[in-house]
Amino acid sequence: MSSTKPREVPCPNCGTLTPWTSEQKWRPFCSERCKLIDLGLWATEQFRVPGEAADESQLPPPDGDS
Repeated sequence: MSSTKPREVPCPNCGTLTPWTSEQKWRPFCSERCKLIDLGLWATEQFRVPGEAADESQLPPPDGDS
């Protein structure tokens, strides 16, 4: 029986090589810390998906009485 080394991918945040296995809880990140740093960058809009701005007149009215 041969033992093969699992494929490794670089962490998108810090570049550390991380095994791509089902046991790697934070994949593709190397740790929860790197995952949360990435999430924070999206939440603060430092990361964005390019595209045109939404036309607010096309949005549905907000729910509620305000």
